[in-house]
Amino acid sequence: MERFEEAFGAWTESRLTQEEAARLLGVCERTFRRWIDRYEEAGLDGLIDKRLSQASSRRAPVDEVMGLVDRYRNRHRGWNVRHFHAWYRRDGGKRSYTWLKNALQAAGLVARAPRRGAHRKRREAAPWPGMLLHQDGSRHEWAPGRMWDLIVTMDDATNAHYSMFFCEEEGTWSSFRSIRELIDASGLFCSLYTDRGSHYWHTPTAGGKVDKGNPTQFGQAMRQLGIEMIPAYSPEARGRSERAFKMHQDRLVKELALAGVAEMEAANRYLREKYLPAFNAEFARPPREEGSAFVACGDAERLDEILCEHHERVVGHDNCVRFRRKVLQIPPDRYRCHYVKATVKVLQYVDGCVAIRHGPRELARYDSQGKLLTENLRTAA
Repeated sequence: MERFEEAFGAWTESRLTQEEAARLLGVCERTFRRWIDRYEEAGLDGLIDKRLSQASSRRAPVDEVMGLVDRYRNRHRGWNVRHFHAWYRRDGGKRSYTWLKNALQAAGLVARAPRRGAHRKRREAAPWPGMLLHQDGSRHEWAPGRMWDLIVTMDDATNAHYSMFFCEEEGTWSSFRSIRELIDASGLFCSLYTDRGSHYWHTPTAGGKVDKGNPTQFGQAMRQLGIEMIPAYSPEARGRSERAFKMHQDRLVKELALAGVAEMEAANRYLREKYLPAFNAEFARPPREEGSAFVACGDAERLDEILCEHHERVVGHDNCVRFRRKVLQIPPDRYRCHYVKATVKVLQYVDGCVAIRHGPRELARYDSQGKLLTENLRTAA
């Protein structure tokens, strides 16, 4: 009402037209004119919606609702609403099934049915390569007695598989590796469609919405690269990748058995040299429109710094950093006497190497066992 008085005053003083005043209030010009008439006739009371203060003549009396609820609670508890409504109508009741169901649900005597599945519509493939990519993993017995995860990154527009390899377990490192292979081969892309695995998303409630404001290590890397991540909330939403894995579980298992491959290294070599080129030659299709959304990315060093895990640590009194059961000794340098109690960033790369950074400088780099490799050699871009 205060907002209306401001708009009305501005209109009467010719500072606003009726159209502008209506837009300010979020209503149409005709509604604003009706409000003017009611305001001039009855003041602010004339603007009150009388439907809010008047009970509907069709509303059931409170005694009737309470009596029916008590009858269900005392004599028919456990009956489904359809059954109880049929009995109610046979006994002379006039209310509808929906009214009866709402009354019982409001009283907490009948649980609400789970939401039915939404009507799904087939989504058209992306028009250009690089606009939308899918990444997923499939755990399967790819070789006799060998349970591996197959990681695939494929294009929505062409069905082409850009990266495909086996690993012991799907996770952050397998996703980093797949994205790095893709970017090295084709360039940066626009968006990535994934499931809600814990390495892709933080999900506060099991089965609920993902927390886009709290990205994982992988999510932070995608954000730095400018790649939009899209979560899938059902297997049907990932239909293209699910169908591709079904085909791989049929074809690839047979081909590995025919080639006599039983070790992961040999299986990855077979994927890279034979299976993947043959699969793309047979199943990759041209895009709906000519063009490409891929953008070249030639800065390999920058990619190394992004496609890795970032952690913060506080340096101990012995100038050491404790990281994943390793003690990383920071060597002396010419910039500071020591780094005791300094907050540093620990970067762990896909190959297992670890680097310690303080601000823009890399203090040291270590191999996967924590052995010092280099010191004071690099500066962040």
